[in-house]
Amino acid sequence: MSITKTNFISIFTPNTEVKNPFTKLKNNYLFRIKMAIALFFFGNGFCFATWASRIPDIKNLLDLSESELGTILFFLPIGQLSVMPFSGRMVTHFGSKNMTLFCTILYALFLTFIGLATSGWQLALGLFFLGAIANFCNIAFNTQGVATQKLFKTPIMGFFHGMWSLAGFFGALVSLLIIYLEISPFIHFIIAFVFILIIVLLNSKYLIQIRVEKRSEKETKTGFQFPDKLLVWLGIIGFCCMASEGIMFDWSGVYFKDIVLAPTSLVTLGYTCFMITMATGRFLSDYLVQKFGPQNIIITSGIIITIGLYIAVFFPYLMACTLAFMLVGFGVSNVVPIVFNRAGNLSNIATEKALTIISSISFLGFLIGPPIIGYIAEATNLRYSFATIGIFGILISILTFKQNLFK
Repeated sequence: MSITKTNFISIFTPNTEVKNPFTKLKNNYLFRIKMAIALFFFGNGFCFATWASRIPDIKNLLDLSESELGTILFFLPIGQLSVMPFSGRMVTHFGSKNMTLFCTILYALFLTFIGLATSGWQLALGLFFLGAIANFCNIAFNTQGVATQKLFKTPIMGFFHGMWSLAGFFGALVSLLIIYLEISPFIHFIIAFVFILIIVLLNSKYLIQIRVEKRSEKETKTGFQFPDKLLVWLGIIGFCCMASEGIMFDWSGVYFKDIVLAPTSLVTLGYTCFMITMATGRFLSDYLVQKFGPQNIIITSGIIITIGLYIAVFFPYLMACTLAFMLVGFGVSNVVPIVFNRAGNLSNIATEKALTIISSISFLGFLIGPPIIGYIAEATNLRYSFATIGIFGILISILTFKQNLFK
């Protein structure tokens, strides 16, 4: 995989000396590329936060029980799984730039369709397509991110994922205002769609056009091939982390409403605080990795996730759960950028193929976790559901320590 316009890149290499007259132009152009890709991450995160913030309202509008909502949410991972066998090849064939542009618009468009749902089956159908498009977005965005990383000396993947998380916080604030104004989910989703169109129009020309080099017959062999062992372990860690992250997105509002019994005006407080610490942690990720090493950061993050979730389970009060969700946010913040960067830079496997495997396994946790929570909550209650997911944090730490994946 190589970046086109190689003459430009060779002139404006990050190693150019400070006195070179092209340095300022080079830095400005590279910064604009970095920010363009970051804004696509931001737009995607904003869309998902917009959906997540309205789940309690949609649940009430459609008069859904916890188990019914859990079943419907399960259509998100079904949608993702349906395209997983060929999503990586499609991103490679059409190019991550084109897929980033097309799928970003399509993702926001299907969000508006969800706002029109008047029954459970319509919501399920919309979520199915949203999950399928999300798979393409994840692979295309991270392929662009890894390609951009190659233009910089210092790590920047944490910054991209930080922008996704910052969008969640921004989306939560917007949702607070829109909910206060009693604006319907459909109009809310239309506003998000217009916002996405603006991002696409202003940043599309700065995305990187990637040329895929011709592969050997062995590399292009079709059919099922068991993933590299390292990728499997990285995927499991990503799965555990994103399952913990997923329940925060889909169930934090319900937890504050039904378990914490928070006032209506504070139902999204836990989610908002979670997004603040997750965004902060991801912006700090690149620095923390350089200072303490990825292995130590992942182990510590897993422990923090478990502590946060069990505080929420054993102390279901407003202040305690707010603190707990903040800990979970910081715990999950560093895992995904580190795992994706590790997978995307393996020398024995193509970037888009590695990211397809990692993205598919990891986001499966993100999408399967919330529906499972609904089933457990229906059989017991939501506190037992959070206690079950809390085990995943310790599992992250144990697997990282045992397999020594980041040294």
